[in-house]
Amino acid sequence: MKIESHRDLIVWQKSMDMVVQIYQLTAKFPATETYRLTSQITRAAVSVPANIAEGHARGTKKDYANFLAIAKGSLMETETFLMLTVRLNYIPQSQANSTLFLITEISKMLTTLRNRLINMQ
Repeated sequence: MKIESHRDLIVWQKSMDMVVQIYQLTAKFPATETYRLTSQITRAAVSVPANIAEGHARGTKKDYANFLAIAKGSLMETETFLMLTVRLNYIPQSQANSTLFLITEISKMLTTLRNRLINMQ
């Protein structure tokens, strides 16, 4: 399949799925976290597919690789916030596991895609 848009990228699609999962999980957080942890984790999660899309739209492989690195950073930020929510007992580990698995999968995909871009230069 030819990649014509960022929407064709499986890593972008999985990142969008992750964002939906994060929004579903944060709906269970206490109201006191609305402007604290909830806003931080959702911002970080949304940044992942947004940076993949922006990087794909850039004119050079170097720019694209840079945006993928930013996406990976936001992904790790999301993972950290999610792990914190488990430690704070906002959600049980069992509810976080599928999202943490997806984060690991996305991380590997971002690394592979970025390495391919760098090696093509």
